[in-house]
Amino acid sequence: MIFRVLSFVVLTLLSGLAPASAQQQAWVQIEALPTLRDAQDRASAFAAALPDVAGFQIATGWYAVTLGPYAAAEAAGRLSDLKRQGLIPRDSYITDGRLHKLQFWPIGQASMLLETTPEPPDVAAAPQALPEAEVEVVVETLAQARAAEAGLTRDERMALQEALAWYGVYAGKIDGSFGKGTRASIVAWQTAAGFEPTGVLSTDQRGILTSNHQADLAEFGFERLAEPEAGIEMTLPMAMLEFDHYEPPFVHFSAKNGSDLRVILISEPGDKASLFGLYDVLQTLEVVPAEGARSRGERSFSINAASDKVESYAYAELKDGTVKGYLVVWKPEDAARMARILPLMQSSFASTGTKALDPGLVPLDDTARAGLLSGLEVKMPRLSRSGFYVDAKGDVVTTIEAVAQCARVTIDTDTEADVLAQDASSGLAILRPKQTLAPEVFARLQAGPSRAGAQISVAGYSYEGKLPAPVLTLGSLAETVGLNGEAGVARLSLPLLPGDAGGPVLDATGSVIGMVLAGVKTGAKVLPEGVAFAVQAPAIAQALLAAGISAQMSEVTEIATPDALSAAGMGMTVLVSCWD
Repeated sequence: MIFRVLSFVVLTLLSGLAPASAQQQAWVQIEALPTLRDAQDRASAFAAALPDVAGFQIATGWYAVTLGPYAAAEAAGRLSDLKRQGLIPRDSYITDGRLHKLQFWPIGQASMLLETTPEPPDVAAAPQALPEAEVEVVVETLAQARAAEAGLTRDERMALQEALAWYGVYAGKIDGSFGKGTRASIVAWQTAAGFEPTGVLSTDQRGILTSNHQADLAEFGFERLAEPEAGIEMTLPMAMLEFDHYEPPFVHFSAKNGSDLRVILISEPGDKASLFGLYDVLQTLEVVPAEGARSRGERSFSINAASDKVESYAYAELKDGTVKGYLVVWKPEDAARMARILPLMQSSFASTGTKALDPGLVPLDDTARAGLLSGLEVKMPRLSRSGFYVDAKGDVVTTIEAVAQCARVTIDTDTEADVLAQDASSGLAILRPKQTLAPEVFARLQAGPSRAGAQISVAGYSYEGKLPAPVLTLGSLAETVGLNGEAGVARLSLPLLPGDAGGPVLDATGSVIGMVLAGVKTGAKVLPEGVAFAVQAPAIAQALLAAGISAQMSEVTEIATPDALSAAGMGMTVLVSCWD
């Protein structure tokens, strides 16, 4: 706002001189300028984007560009909406119009400010006009601002600190003491608002700061909620939320008035293991994206998560044998508004007493009890396939289908991996975990040729991630070439599912003779059930060598026991998941 003159206005205007309707009206003042021409130019610019633009000469001699008039409650909402959208300056504020004198915008509203000379009024016909009230304008000096500040009560000083904290420039204690931290925050606010950064708030600036703060609080409808069943107290913006339901260990608050805001209070009996389990499970939710900062200590954790679709913040703490916390979810387009709302919510959270949400408060069926976060959409991969370890460092071979067009790839859900290489000719991909793994079992590739008709087994996550472990499927090696005689490909005879693609094919010794390929497309032809294909071990070894990985070759010749065969297949096979 271009308003560098700080004025202290002494009004001698009696309330009886103003119409009653004027006392009920309010304007949003967005700028004040020293000359009429500048003010008309700014009013014209704002009028191109906003309705209700009005301009008045004010008692200080400057010219105010405003929006309105509105009812007082409507003005508060209008102020907050426009500031949130970035359509008006941050230091815009509400005024009751008592300083408005002559209207200059829209042009033609006030003839006294135009170059044309008005017709003389019919004195006989017109009622006697009341004399214009005199207004004394005194420029408030820095010394006067300090003197006025010294007269503030402790509560008034605390209110100013709360307002400064609301606008993100003060992070100290709300105690009414104006030390270095408070002075620095005042300078930051004055600079952002376009005022001279003196570190001392003038009378006008205090009014702007506190009125804007109160307008924001009124818009969001903050209420201090005591949730006795959960043993939690927290300040929530109830103009944007409404209580939805209990679903132990959660208290759900859903969006209200199209706010797209969700809040979930968390309360359950528990210990450190419960806290850590909650930390892990929260990150499986769709509303908790993988991107963002995480922090977990021995007795609390916080998660700042963000993507281009959703943002969220989660916090929980272990106290008095209970785990209590909250999850806040919003849309990225509301980030500016949440930058003001979230800090107040965070600072207000309190665990009260030893009571936690009673698991029997609301009857839940077995399906609901199966997930800690029942009722919330769990984050799911786009698809999952199988893969297997090929060395002691945890490198993995899988089908190229499992890594195509993925934002990220994981091994066994929790471990993120990079795609080290892809070989379109063989249909396989090589993954390297982002953290070093030490698998107890990894593949030994069979160097010698396999015999058609030999018994084989495939270890794979047939049902993708629905089962906690791979499935072992038994069958036979139908042919050591493809349907059209392709070398390096083997045809298998056993019933496989899409999730088995990428899994290891084992011979009777437990050595790997190939990797299951994704379903082969044959145009209009439909292959009989039980027909599958695999890339053979020599092609796998060649791809590994090209990626700088030494293939582990098998020297085992003895037939493995069923238990040993199962242990080999289950031990080396992993779930490979593709995430959007």
